Amino acid sequence: MDNTTPEKWVTDLGVIDYQEAYALQQQISLAKTEGGLAPDVVLVLEHPPVFTLGKRGGTENLRVTPDFLEEKGIPVIPTKRGGNITYHGPGQIVLYPIVDISRANIGIADFVNTLEETMIRTCQTFGVNAARNPKNHGIWVANNKIGSIGLTVKHGVCHHGLALNVNLDLTPFSWINPCGLQGVGMTSMAQDLGTPQMTTTVKTHLIDNLSHVTGFSFKTVTPEQLKKAL
Repeated sequence: MDNTTPEKWVTDLGVIDYQEAYALQQQISLAKTEGGLAPDVVLVLEHPPVFTLGKRGGTENLRVTPDFLEEKGIPVIPTKRGGNITYHGPGQIVLYPIVDISRANIGIADFVNTLEETMIRTCQTFGVNAARNPKNHGIWVANNKIGSIGLTVKHGVCHHGLALNVNLDLTPFSWINPCGLQGVGMTSMAQDLGTPQMTTTVKTHLIDNLSHVTGFSFKTVTPEQLKKAL
């Protein structure tokens, strides 16, 4: 993979509303395609509770009523990423790489594989035996999914990304057929290991492993520095 240009930035946004993060991804992607922002950017974050729908939809895989979700205060948001319905919540680490994969000569399938490998290596670091599964992209511990992937590529620039379950409450996954799949469970690092994990440490390992898998060298920039560059 080409590591010569452009520069690679990583920014930790903490806990951020899904739509706010999505708008920032679009802003970065537009800036890149219009030539105003050279660096590739990886956003690291967590979301408040939210269900998101993929390009294939997903409302048919809701197992509870809209009134139930309204009572719980959890929105359902359509997106343009690949895949079906999924859940995001605090304790799940999300990486959104806004990367010009065309310029880096990386195919979409190869980039999906890269994100899967990044999560697999991170889980293995903590003693979680995660692997791929032909049922669905992402990573699994036996028949339980622990990490998901959904991407969009426009004008050669990728956004959306991966979500790794670390400490989040898994209950909302029981209100859907995750990723449109029936008869599968969801798990987390905390559930598999029997103890909560430090999300800051997991974030560090995710970025380190993404760097190792891609050969990219990341420069840490603050949210303020990123927004100023836009």
